[in-house]
Amino acid sequence: MKLKHKKVLVVGSGLSGIGAIELLKKLEAVPVLFEGNENRTEAELREKLREDSSDTQIVIGNLPEELVSTIDLVILSPGVPTDLPMVSMIRGRAIPIWGEIELAFVSGKGQVVAITGTNGKTTTTSLTGEILKRHQEDVFVVGNIGIPYTRIALETTDDSLVAAEVSSFQLETIHNFRPKVSAILNITPDHLDRHHTYEEYIRVKESITRNQTEDDICILNYEDEVLREYGKTLHTNVLFFSDQRTLERGLYLESDSIYINDGISIKEICKTKALKLIGLHNYQNIMAAAGIALSLQIPLEEIVEVITNFKGVEHRIEYVAEKNGVTYYNDSKGTNPDAAMKGIQAMDRQTYLIAGGYDKKSSYEEWINAFDGKVRCLILIGQTREKIACTAYNCGFLNTIFAETLEEAVHICAQKAIPGEAVLLSPACASWDMFENYEVRGQMFKEYVKRL
Repeated sequence: MKLKHKKVLVVGSGLSGIGAIELLKKLEAVPVLFEGNENRTEAELREKLREDSSDTQIVIGNLPEELVSTIDLVILSPGVPTDLPMVSMIRGRAIPIWGEIELAFVSGKGQVVAITGTNGKTTTTSLTGEILKRHQEDVFVVGNIGIPYTRIALETTDDSLVAAEVSSFQLETIHNFRPKVSAILNITPDHLDRHHTYEEYIRVKESITRNQTEDDICILNYEDEVLREYGKTLHTNVLFFSDQRTLERGLYLESDSIYINDGISIKEICKTKALKLIGLHNYQNIMAAAGIALSLQIPLEEIVEVITNFKGVEHRIEYVAEKNGVTYYNDSKGTNPDAAMKGIQAMDRQTYLIAGGYDKKSSYEEWINAFDGKVRCLILIGQTREKIACTAYNCGFLNTIFAETLEEAVHICAQKAIPGEAVLLSPACASWDMFENYEVRGQMFKEYVKRL
């Protein structure tokens, strides 16, 4: 679709929505910004638009049907559910509905690497981006990781490499989006409040390969049963990775080393003791990133140089400080039970665990049963605290404490923990009931710890 002079409705005024508005204006489209939150003001929204916005129509509250009848295209922000009555009404009028990454993809150039999965996306995308940057200058790291793809789309060239962290919310609204290399790291139940069923969540995650051809590559986790079976159905080139067994073709962990078997020869990539990232989940992320880079024909020595020096990302089992002999870790990015299990598994001492938050309709039994004697006390906050406490009781874990705020939870831990123990923020829940996002939650946790 040629966008010049087209009237485009952008739904949502977050980073993705604002990025879409800016790109559309550069493409000489006529964007209209719609924000359904009636508490927002026009002045506030115009301030978020970085360039002159006097010619941009802004609609707040209800979407007038007479406006919809003039719209050529709708750009839906990831946070907007696709089953809202408003969206159904737009779809019923046969108006195309795109997401932000679809808009950026059709507007940009170069090759795209797209990474999704329930957990590990940010670490893998960050690491992949660092490898690509080591190889060439024309690299962009975008998507769910913090920089909207739309913001850099017009800066890309035919030689650009774009590493994109892609969420299930973003994949719901793709049409032509086609990565040269895709990666699905794992799939465990998450965002069931949005997708309603696990089967639908799986379908959306797997749609990252929808437009790939036999010339493209998909990286999959062999130890994820869903993905192992999905790999058998793909007509793209599939490259598996495994932390449990050797593979006839793919990347795998054996003893204390990571190897690549290309079907002809086996090469050692590195020894795990040379890595700054620890834990099986991080070895999986490293294998995925290395597989992506190898698929792009990046020399192995460049890959090894980056992965052995990579220190990880903020808010993922991040060391914060030691106070009175107690070590504090920020794992605010543990926004679901499966991710939070990785945080617990990384602890090597008795731990006071701060958890709870927005209810994504998750189940917490497996997470609690994975405490493995490491959790001395569970301090619960947010919307899910009663639900988690009840689940913990039913699982035989009785030492729980309620806190009204994250700051109170930090102080409870500081009063109870003794030298040699740890305090871990790993909520197993999203942050949206108390904080704008998990980054803000993690930053506030670090601030409260530093004040102790």
